[in-house]
Amino acid sequence: MSTRLIMVYSRFERFWHWTQMALIFALLFTGFAVRGIHGLIGFDTAVTIHTWCAIALIELWLLAIFWHITTGAWRHYLPTSKGLLAAARFYAWGIFKGERHPYRKAFWRKHNPLQALTYLSLKLFLFPAVWLSGLLYLSYSYWGTAGGAIGWVATIHVISAYAILAFVIAHVYMLTTGHSFIAHVKPMIDGYDEVELSAIEEAYLRESNTVPMKK
Repeated sequence: MSTRLIMVYSRFERFWHWTQMALIFALLFTGFAVRGIHGLIGFDTAVTIHTWCAIALIELWLLAIFWHITTGAWRHYLPTSKGLLAAARFYAWGIFKGERHPYRKAFWRKHNPLQALTYLSLKLFLFPAVWLSGLLYLSYSYWGTAGGAIGWVATIHVISAYAILAFVIAHVYMLTTGHSFIAHVKPMIDGYDEVELSAIEEAYLRESNTVPMKK
């Protein structure tokens, strides 16, 4: 195995990541305003911005789903038990002891088992919960006769939003561990990251020229 600096994150992945981040932060900010947690913007303005950002985020997610399916990138999120416990132990204990991460990133599998399971759970459960409940909120005038159902919709929406906030906090915190903050963020800016390749994989990538490689 040899370590090479190759293009791991495509332009679309970087666009999707940063646009999604901006929209989620805007939704959290306006959501807090709607719930009266801060008064930095008015209620009506917060509702309008929140609604348009939510619609934009749903469209972005649908585009990302289409991209993942057509490019085969969905395979990076397939969960596996191999190395899962080692990764969990590292984040729960080893990371605080300065231990080396047990997982080495591969071109064919960008995420370690715990990351893959976490991201898959977000995409299959948490994100759908927040946007489905949000759509029910927006369409309340069409089904509002359903008694106290709106209360359950609100509860699901708020709990899902706070769960996403918890993920964002954990995600940002992880950027401060191990390598420098810049080293963690840089791959999502220029797309290049260090990846371990076998001799066969390296030969294939160099010969096919399908992925840019710096070294």
